[in-house]
Amino acid sequence: MAEQKQKRMTRQKKLIYEILCSTKSHPTADWIYEQARKQIPDISLGTVYRNLQVMREEGRILELSYGKNQSRFDGNPKPHYHFVCEKCGRVLDFDPDVPLVSEDILAAAPGMVKYHRLECYGICHDCLQ
Repeated sequence: MAEQKQKRMTRQKKLIYEILCSTKSHPTADWIYEQARKQIPDISLGTVYRNLQVMREEGRILELSYGKNQSRFDGNPKPHYHFVCEKCGRVLDFDPDVPLVSEDILAAAPGMVKYHRLECYGICHDCLQ
């Protein structure tokens, strides 16, 4: 019964998902919370975190964790790569046509690969100008 409840699409969960999918900025939970409060003023930060966790577990979104910094969230759960700007902190998607790591590389792993993640770090084009 608890599993059914988690898969339910509440008004809050739907709004959080819509906010996340409407941006390419890979926002933090705090940013999503601030956006959600514009439509549901009494939504709590805990509700935002809980729903993000459920959607991550369902495979609907990605959580990008960067050590001691806050996690960022991505509404695109399909395999793709990220570029992290060390100056402004933005997380940007690579062009979707960039080929993913080959199956040969994954097959050479010393165990079963469940998922992989590639991130490049540097200075984004905006910050370079």
